[in-house]
Amino acid sequence: MKPVCLLIEILIILGVTIKNIEAEKHNKKLKEKNATTQVSVNEKRFLSHLLERRKLIKATNKKETFLEKKKSQNTRWIKGIQNQELSKRNKNYLKKQTKNNLTNEGDELFNMGTKILQQSKSQKQKAEAYLLFAKAADMGNLKAMEKMADALLFGNFGMQNITAAIQLYESLAKEGSCKAQNALGFLSSYGIGMEYDQAKALIYYTFGSAGGSMMSQMILGYRYLSGINVLQNCEVALNHYKKVADYIADKLEKSEGIPVEKVRLTERPENLSSNSEILDWDIYQYYKFLAERGDVQIQVSLGQLHLIGRKGLDQDYYKALYYFLKAAKAGSTNAMALIGKMYLEGNAAVPQNNATAFKYFSMAANKGNAIGLHGLGLLYFYGKGVPVNYAEALKYFQKAAEKGWPNAQFQLGFMYYSGSGVWKDYKLAFKYFYLASQSGQPLAIYYLAEMYAKGTGVLRSCRTAVELYKGVCELGHWAEQFLTAYFAYKDGDIDSSLVQYALLAEMGYEVAQSNSAFILESKKANILEKEKMYPMALLLWNRAAVQGNAFARVKIGDYHYYGYGTKKDYQTAATHYSIAADKYHSAQAMFNLAYMYEHGLGIAKDIHLARRLYDMAAQTSPDAHIPVFFALMKLETVHLLRDILFFNPFTVRWKWMKLDNSLGPFWDLFVIGLIVALLIFLLRNRHA
Repeated sequence: MKPVCLLIEILIILGVTIKNIEAEKHNKKLKEKNATTQVSVNEKRFLSHLLERRKLIKATNKKETFLEKKKSQNTRWIKGIQNQELSKRNKNYLKKQTKNNLTNEGDELFNMGTKILQQSKSQKQKAEAYLLFAKAADMGNLKAMEKMADALLFGNFGMQNITAAIQLYESLAKEGSCKAQNALGFLSSYGIGMEYDQAKALIYYTFGSAGGSMMSQMILGYRYLSGINVLQNCEVALNHYKKVADYIADKLEKSEGIPVEKVRLTERPENLSSNSEILDWDIYQYYKFLAERGDVQIQVSLGQLHLIGRKGLDQDYYKALYYFLKAAKAGSTNAMALIGKMYLEGNAAVPQNNATAFKYFSMAANKGNAIGLHGLGLLYFYGKGVPVNYAEALKYFQKAAEKGWPNAQFQLGFMYYSGSGVWKDYKLAFKYFYLASQSGQPLAIYYLAEMYAKGTGVLRSCRTAVELYKGVCELGHWAEQFLTAYFAYKDGDIDSSLVQYALLAEMGYEVAQSNSAFILESKKANILEKEKMYPMALLLWNRAAVQGNAFARVKIGDYHYYGYGTKKDYQTAATHYSIAADKYHSAQAMFNLAYMYEHGLGIAKDIHLARRLYDMAAQTSPDAHIPVFFALMKLETVHLLRDILFFNPFTVRWKWMKLDNSLGPFWDLFVIGLIVALLIFLLRNRHA
């Protein structure tokens, strides 16, 4: 039983085991089927994902390739720009370097030209200087361009070209040149090469003064003082003139004053060479001969002329020292003192040496020379070679001032004005400044102007201050043009002379105004139209007359009498003649006024007043004796005829009408001619 049971159990176990194995196989198949199905789905999903990813990668790669291309393009473009900028920088650097080199070279040439011009004693040297200025101007040197523009305007060395000068000035004005602004204002105010436009001229002058042009400041000062195209305003004029006067006073304190020779063309038009303002070459040679012969006074005079460059002579320190030493050896105290002055200031001929200056000043002062006493005072006042000692300085200044030396009078005034070594005393300062100013001491005039402008020690007076400042301003270096204008006129270069005188006239110089008017009325100039000359001349005569020129006042009367540049106006002519006769005692004005009273031109006819004025003219000037004699003879003859024919007024009237018709309105001139002929005939017969 036991084996059977065991077999049955084994079979049962095997059956169960087989079932389990089959079940496991079935499950395995199911699992494999499921796994296969899942794998296929996953594969599909993976493939699609992979495709999408590849597409994305391709797109990304394309984008990256595009971006890389763009980046490389941008890099190339940036590099190109950088290269361009680098080349531009290099070019700009090279240009800048070239410009700097040209600027430096231009500056060197300009400085060389300036040095040659300052030391030049001949026209050839001056021409060399302007050749250097021309080269410097080509290199863009503004100062050299200004010099060349001035040369073209004023006709230096016969190179006058106003059109070219204007073009150069206009380009300079754009660069901010105040000198160019001033020049364009001047040309506009006269209508020389440009349209006549006073408003434009005023704008140019305003810009010029703002830029620092002393000439523009002076012109504006004169315009506001006189009310020329602006409202008259003394305070504005004072402001402009003070700026220029401060500049000039600073130069004068450094002994850089410019001597001014103002030749009046109206005085000697027929023989300019005899003008006392300019020393003739023949006379100079004669003076040199006398100096070499031992004439001490001439030696000192020639030395002074060469020391400061007066009477048309060049400044020459060596010649000045030569003549002073000759005169000093002969015992001239003035020469000793002037040698001391040369050593005190120092120059090309002698080095600055206080000890030598003290020696020569002492030699002169011991003999009572005013210049020597003043020199010692300066040494003690400024402590040059000796300790500062105001008491000693005051003592020497007082001694020199008592002898009438104006520089010593000024120094005394300055000590009291500033309180240097003495108590401030404005009354004493004013006294000494005034005394010195009477001799033309420029710094004394400047300090008087300061006192009147501020009301220091005196009652404030704007007008007086302006007039005094104006006098100081007229000592500026621009006044050198008086000489160049005169020599140009003498050499027959009328246009060059006129331009220079006209600029000085614009600045308010009365002599330049009358000289410009004189040239214009001669109608020899070519830079203005002929029809503009008389009106412009009349304008300038007016300006000169306002400043006290008696000849100009008579000229205005003449212009209105004959109708030059204006309408004929006998009444206005008579008014100007009256002013010249009453205020300035002009013999010419008296004679002209007498003639107008005689004929009733513009004023009531008055024979008795005419006779009186004729007599006054003869008494005032010896030159009037002969014309007055003939005028009175004619007057008395006419009235004698009138007295003879007085009994028949109709006959008398008919006679006068007949004379007027047959001989014209100036028949009286024929009578004078007949009288002259009769006198000549009688004199000849008398000598025979």
